[in-house]
Amino acid sequence: MIRLCDSDRLPAGSTVATIGMFDGVHLGHATLINALNHEAHRRGLQSVVVTFGQHPQHVLHGAGLPMLQTLEQRLSALGQLNPDHLVVLEFTRELSLLDSAAFMRLLRDRLGIVALLVGYNHRFGHNRNETFADYVRTGRELGIEVIKAPEYLGEYAPVSSTIVRGLIAAGKVDDAMHCMGRPYRLEGTVVHGFHNGRGIGFPTANVGQMDTSIILPHNGAYAVMVDVLGRRLQGMVNVGNRPTLDNGTQLSIEVNIFDFDQDIYGQPIALDFIKFLRLEFKLGSIDELRTQLTHDRDKSRAILSLISP
Repeated sequence: MIRLCDSDRLPAGSTVATIGMFDGVHLGHATLINALNHEAHRRGLQSVVVTFGQHPQHVLHGAGLPMLQTLEQRLSALGQLNPDHLVVLEFTRELSLLDSAAFMRLLRDRLGIVALLVGYNHRFGHNRNETFADYVRTGRELGIEVIKAPEYLGEYAPVSSTIVRGLIAAGKVDDAMHCMGRPYRLEGTVVHGFHNGRGIGFPTANVGQMDTSIILPHNGAYAVMVDVLGRRLQGMVNVGNRPTLDNGTQLSIEVNIFDFDQDIYGQPIALDFIKFLRLEFKLGSIDELRTQLTHDRDKSRAILSLISP
């Protein structure tokens, strides 16, 4: 796969493309890009996935919409679907004012497209009231064949980035995993936290320095897989305010990594959320907390043993 940017050009008449934000790169997106690759290779052409560096809502409305992935995570996941080219366009207010004809002309002139796969129910261009038939007619005038991509009809259909965000926000990370085809991942750096865990027999790594645009799972405890120091390990994480330890209102993400006792301050760390364990709640004593954490650890081990050696 070759990654391109705004200034790059591809030869005229050389590509089949699709376009979208692709946040989360879920199974619906995979269905679309698999169809793209098939169509391009059937024609003896190259496949091009066009995405944006910023979500349109962030540019047009100043913020708001939480994301499922950083740009680099999204590009990595798209790359695993093996398009020939991956193009990142910078979404600007000027770009948002283009109608579908002007946008398709831009794709044709810069990227040499002769066919455009349009995702199921996808809309592009300034006029969002246009239909697929409008796109087909406009494309014909520009020498571009517009093709409707197949709808994802898997076990967890329908699926969309909006649906996955809702699942993550509700703590339903296992359902989100089925929609995405992989676990929901948070990436950050291990930073100093409250240092309470080791004293009760459950040392934790405090995950910080995360991209603030990324959505966090609902407060609670989760079974997770942990990538750190080049190793993949089992663990459990608490997302919340640690009410039993009276740590105030500051949100923390504290992961207890099983069978691991190394100094990892300052190291990059990634958490793959596998299963929700319980809501966060205040317990009556440290002993009760220790008992609850022991139960959480046993439950996590049982869950994670089904997906990893």
